[in-house]
Amino acid sequence: MKFENKQYVRWDDLDALGHVNNAKYLTYAQEARFAWSSMLEMVVARAEVDFKAPIYDGNIFVDVTLWVESIGTSSFTMVYEISYNGEALARVKTVQVTVSLETKKSRPVNETEREFLSKYLETE
Repeated sequence: MKFENKQYVRWDDLDALGHVNNAKYLTYAQEARFAWSSMLEMVVARAEVDFKAPIYDGNIFVDVTLWVESIGTSSFTMVYEISYNGEALARVKTVQVTVSLETKKSRPVNETEREFLSKYLETE
């Protein structure tokens, strides 16, 4: 299953070149991830972005579709496709590590988390 979310592109997301600043794509992915689940105790260990086409307009909503690509012992990988009117704009991939809020160290993905993540597990 995939999760779909809309993210608003603000005028101040645009940079001096008139397109959305590269760092904002990670913000769109992060906001979609929080809308998907704020219950998971996780930190981002890695993030990568493949830019497909620029966004030149503010005051629009882009579509962010996310899913889980893989689940490991103490981490999981997510993929996010950012698009507008069906055109692919970027693909983001992040690796999240589950952490203990008490110790601030990584810990294994628990059964409840694994069950939730498995619902969004997609193989391409």
